[in-house]
Amino acid sequence: MITQKTIQDVMNIARVEEVIGDFINLRRRGVNMIGNCPFHDEKTPSFTVSPSKNIYKCFGCGKGGDSVRFIMDHEKISFPESIRFLANRYNITIEETVSSAENIEQKLITDSLYIVNEFARDHFTDTLFNRAEGKNIGLSYFKERGFREATIKKFELGYATEDRDEFTKKAIDKKFNIEHLRSLGLTSKSDLDFFRARVMFTIHNVSGKVIAFAGRTLSSDKKQPKYINSPESEIYNKRAVLYGLYFAKDAIRKEDECILVEGYTDVITLHQGKIENVVASSGTSLTKEQIGLIKRHTKNIKIIYDGDAAGIKAALRGLDLVLESDMNVKLVLLPDGQDPDSFLASQGTEAFQAFLKDNEEDFLFFKTRILLEETSNDPIKKSLAIRDIVSSIAKVQETFKRTLYIRQCAGMLDLSEEVLNSEVNKVLKEGFKRKQQEDDRQNGSQQPSYALDEEAWLNPKPTLTTDQVELVKNDAHQERAVCSILVNYGDKVYDEQGQLLAQFMVDTLESLMDEFDIELYKKIITVTKEQLKEQNTISGAYYTSHPDEEVRKFAVDAMSSPYIYADWAKKEITLQTQKMPDENYVRDATNALKRLQLRKSKRVIRQVQNYLDKANAVERESEEYMLNLKVLQVLLKERNELAAELGTVTL
Repeated sequence: MITQKTIQDVMNIARVEEVIGDFINLRRRGVNMIGNCPFHDEKTPSFTVSPSKNIYKCFGCGKGGDSVRFIMDHEKISFPESIRFLANRYNITIEETVSSAENIEQKLITDSLYIVNEFARDHFTDTLFNRAEGKNIGLSYFKERGFREATIKKFELGYATEDRDEFTKKAIDKKFNIEHLRSLGLTSKSDLDFFRARVMFTIHNVSGKVIAFAGRTLSSDKKQPKYINSPESEIYNKRAVLYGLYFAKDAIRKEDECILVEGYTDVITLHQGKIENVVASSGTSLTKEQIGLIKRHTKNIKIIYDGDAAGIKAALRGLDLVLESDMNVKLVLLPDGQDPDSFLASQGTEAFQAFLKDNEEDFLFFKTRILLEETSNDPIKKSLAIRDIVSSIAKVQETFKRTLYIRQCAGMLDLSEEVLNSEVNKVLKEGFKRKQQEDDRQNGSQQPSYALDEEAWLNPKPTLTTDQVELVKNDAHQERAVCSILVNYGDKVYDEQGQLLAQFMVDTLESLMDEFDIELYKKIITVTKEQLKEQNTISGAYYTSHPDEEVRKFAVDAMSSPYIYADWAKKEITLQTQKMPDENYVRDATNALKRLQLRKSKRVIRQVQNYLDKANAVERESEEYMLNLKVLQVLLKERNELAAELGTVTL
């Protein structure tokens, strides 16, 4: 088990903006940073990172937390694995309370597939550099392609020998599980090596872990497939992987553009030529998952394809998916017979970059031009081409962008804007109708929503759930406000004696705990009291990393806001009558507590008043009645004093 000290070291050192910046493109907005959420598809960034609070929050899907939680959710790993991941990134030594043997055993169980792949990578790279067959065949091939040794080592290229089962035997000798070898596609069902007599390309995930391999034959035998790949496994989903992304992500964010090519060698050659914002789809049509990976880092994508018929068709296949993802897409077709690898090698980096700039074409305009060229002015073929283009324009999410496409494509198609716009709207309405029908089927609705008045679609009436109605009735808002201040400012000093704000609030709330309506808020007060008793201190990180999921989620929500304060200081404007909002915690805490006390006081007054009103003649003569009458007078006085302090009118 990882010690609490190590966990605390990781949480203190792992800056949320640095950790998340490894995975998505963040840009500054005031004191915070924003980007496209990696957990759901979105057109407008709603993912906010707060460096000062060391948390993130998506106001679209609700995901939020600290750097440890981000790695857990993004990499789909456990809390201990996330701590290990970040400890490795920041070179933090992990202290554990269990024996080393148990640690190794646990790690083998948890990370066994990754460990097997790392072993295979080391085997293939060692063979390439240190075995005669590897050096004479594999290393010679890579050097003939122009790859320098530093590049070969960077991309962890290797070689698999002709031996039938050399690797498998070596892995079994090292006590690796044969089932793991089979599931990763390194060993066949007959216990023979899957990769033989091939140069090897190591495939990494976005975090740099080895997840798969691709092997290229150097044989001229046409019966041999040119490339063979690892099968899909628990750690490898081909549709959700882009070759080279681990090495390209920083450059993609810096250039704010991703260059997409087809092959492994294309990526390696461009990287070596100092064009590093490049990845490959590994010969497959671009998938939605791959587009999502790119969108985390940039909205701009430039696709380079070979300038032959196959290249053109490949470009068109991925178009609609890219448009649906609201990406800005350019296409560059290379001269016939050229690919990025050969073109860069023959022309050099500067000439290659100049060619890309001079020959890039908007993807949708490219499709329009290509389809029109294929019609040869045949009315029927042109009609079909226009329908295809209309379908693609309708995939564009942003209204202004779609309008501009309609305007320019109308000229290219020799149609009026009105006609083209009408056809696009028909496709949009049909798509909306199908979506509503599907939603109705999933929700089991009896009346189809597409049959309702259009005004009802555009302006739905707000409704409250049963839980929300209950919250309006009770004191939840006041209780939430108190807990929110506690989470955000509990570590601040409240008075001249150095008392923490958290301690003052907990002491004040002690007498009100039994009257709390919401169990979560009562729990937050309780855990705060326990923490202060044990540690004599408190911080926002205590709540955002709390093991209780309810407490953690509340803290992230309470510490996050979709809004930011204007930087008045830069405008040379200062507040004259009050402190800046983040400096008003003493006043805010005091007033929030008084409001809560006022609400609870009114509740008790109603209860006492109800008893007095219902008392019969005999009860009115009792001692209990008189005592309640005196209590009511005291409560009314306290209520009026609180109301006066708050400037509130009581009824």
